Amino acid sequence: MPLIEPVELLPPHALGAVHFIAVGGAGMSGIAAMFGQLGVATSGSDQVTSDNLARLEQSGVRTFVGHHRDQLGDASTVVVSTAVRETNPELAEARRRGLRIWHRSAALGALMLGRRGVAVTGTHGKTTTSAMTATLLDEAGADPSYVVGSPLTTTGRSHQLGQGAAFVVEADESDGSYLQYPAEIVVITNVESDHLDNWGTPKAYAEGFVRLATAETVSAVVISADDPGAQELIPAIRAAGKQVLTFGESPQAEVRLTELQLGGSGGSAVLSADGDSGPLKLAVPGRYNLHNLAAAYAVGRLLGIDGAALRAAAGAFSGTYRRFQLVAEVKGVRIFDDYAHHPTEVAATLTAARGLAGEQRLVACFQPHLFTRTRDFAEAFGVALAIADQIVVLGIYPAREDPIEGVTGELVAKAARAVVGAGRVSYAESLDEGVSLLAALVRPGDVVLTIGAGDVTKVGPKLARELGEGPDR
Repeated sequence: MPLIEPVELLPPHALGAVHFIAVGGAGMSGIAAMFGQLGVATSGSDQVTSDNLARLEQSGVRTFVGHHRDQLGDASTVVVSTAVRETNPELAEARRRGLRIWHRSAALGALMLGRRGVAVTGTHGKTTTSAMTATLLDEAGADPSYVVGSPLTTTGRSHQLGQGAAFVVEADESDGSYLQYPAEIVVITNVESDHLDNWGTPKAYAEGFVRLATAETVSAVVISADDPGAQELIPAIRAAGKQVLTFGESPQAEVRLTELQLGGSGGSAVLSADGDSGPLKLAVPGRYNLHNLAAAYAVGRLLGIDGAALRAAAGAFSGTYRRFQLVAEVKGVRIFDDYAHHPTEVAATLTAARGLAGEQRLVACFQPHLFTRTRDFAEAFGVALAIADQIVVLGIYPAREDPIEGVTGELVAKAARAVVGAGRVSYAESLDEGVSLLAALVRPGDVVLTIGAGDVTKVGPKLARELGEGPDR
């Protein structure tokens, strides 16, 4: 898939009527809602009905279920996501009419014009870090705008059009669309090779972050002091004249974490930065989340917010959907769901879950995402999954890809067996088969974690229902 190249942005009111194709997604629906809130004539369509479509309709955005060329109406601008194919009848009609066709990132970039843009990117942690940043700014009274990749559990929303100067976005590096955003501050959580089906080489992938961080609009870059991939970018960013603010546990970090306390359902540390030092407490688990929080704090400081106010605001963050989200607790079995889909993410999530499980068993149900990623990282996934006591691997969720001969979820199961032995690893091609395996496997006290970027999120609720209807054990 070709990378998205930036286009010249226009403010929302200069775009005429705007029609969104595939408007029901978390990101697209938030952008469309904001256009509607600004008084722009806005419409959108999606393949199936959803709660997001219903909310858009209630907010004054005209919505359609299904795709038909007549639904463009008098639109001057059509917004699409990467997933929209050229065969879509609305996109084909827009091209026939010669309408302005923008990727969703351009529509979001248009909303950011005139604001103090904050683009949060990196291989891992984008959603959580951008959501934390939005939460800290909101709680500190900055009333930010934001669009993040998953709804906050506190509000059920993934977007907000605030009255304050700051506009926080989750900036996706997978397709290059992060280069579209007119950001003043860029956050780079970490850099590790991924999405090579789009970028081609690890070198090109890393260089994309440098291109973003050194863009003309950028004045400051918040970047990890601990991640090797991120550290390699710093010389080029500084050479471009950008302010660099580092965070992490390294003694050289300018926003430094010490005295970390991990385990259970949260974590804490002492945070030290220029002119501020004190406790930092978080209600979600994992060392990586304390690092994410340090990055969010750094953004707040760059925007001129008091450090103590930012640290106090951290307690208001309780997570986002599909990021270590508690699904159910049934008959002594706690079921969580997480979006992790890269070996590093899987290992970090399972490490956090291990701290939560304590002496009890940790059961992982993993669904590989994309044939190319499974081909490239099967062995690394096996090593990461070995953190769990019992492992169930599902068939691959293909998303945008066609099958690759010989590449199945069995590659991951085989890699895990090579690390922990056959007795701890099961394979199920379908979700329903996976639920049945889990229901027979789990016992009171277990922590079950469903992991992946596909429809594995359906497994937890199904397992909870099956456990609830079954006999006590």
